[in-house]
Amino acid sequence: QVQLVESGGGLVQAGGSLRLSCAASGRTFSRGAMAWFRQAPGKEREFVAAIRWSGGTTYYTDSVKGRFTISREYAKNTWYLQMNSLKPEDTAVYYCAANLVIPLTGWRPESNTFYNYWGQGTQVTVSS
Repeated sequence: QVQLVESGGGLVQAGGSLRLSCAASGRTFSRGAMAWFRQAPGKEREFVAAIRWSGGTTYYTDSVKGRFTISREYAKNTWYLQMNSLKPEDTAVYYCAANLVIPLTGWRPESNTFYNYWGQGTQVTVSS
C-alpha cells in the first residue's frame, strides 16, 4: 500500500520561503510522476508542479514559474517543493500526488485524474 506523508507547511510573510516534502512508502516510482496541487478556500484544487521520476522533467503552472521548484530524491523516495518569493495568493492547502506509471499517450501532468495516490495536505499561509 502506498502512503504519502507531507511536511513543511506553515505561516510565512510575503516574500518568504518554505519547502514542502512528500515522502512515499510502499512502492517506488521509477516509471511514474509526482506532483503538487493546492486548494484555497472556496476554490477548486489546482495544479502547481509535477516531475517525472525518471529523467526529472518538470512542469509548472504559470503563476509559480520562477518562484517554485519541484525536485526529487531517489534515495529517500521523496519529492520537494521549494517555494520562494511567496505571495498571499499562494495561501492554500498543498497536496502531493503520485502515480506509479506514466501512460504512453495522453498524459497531462496538470490533470489530477492521472494521480492515484494523494497526501493528506499541509497548510501554507502567506501573510501580507
